[in-house]
Amino acid sequence: MRINPPDSIERIISHRRAHAYRLVLLMVLLRPLANLSLAWGMKHSASVLSGSMYARLLTIANPFVAGGVLLLVLTLLIRIATLSVADLSFVLPLTAVGYVLSTALGRFVLAEAVTRTQWMGTILICVGASLVTSEQQISTT
Repeated sequence: MRINPPDSIERIISHRRAHAYRLVLLMVLLRPLANLSLAWGMKHSASVLSGSMYARLLTIANPFVAGGVLLLVLTLLIRIATLSVADLSFVLPLTAVGYVLSTALGRFVLAEAVTRTQWMGTILICVGASLVTSEQQISTT
């Protein structure tokens, strides 16, 4: 069975779109987890501002702090890969959904006080991201 060229192009575009969405999803999930790990580690570490070099080293050596930093670096590498298959104008608004997850993790895992105004802001982020992605343009290149 021979594949017509338009079918091949559609298949490539479909594959590229699926790949971009997978990478964005991975970024959206990893970044809030990285921020949670970093925040948890910093809240349970000695004060970095104490001036003691030993306290600073202990803070950096905290597994939650180190894990958070490593996850943030991994997220950056995934963002670089994502931008190779999708436009910035597509990727960046979608990653903003991660702020919603970060807010929820801060509220429910770290027991932070989140005001009604902050929740409304997170809802606006979701609405904005859905508007930006409604055209489903992945890449112009």
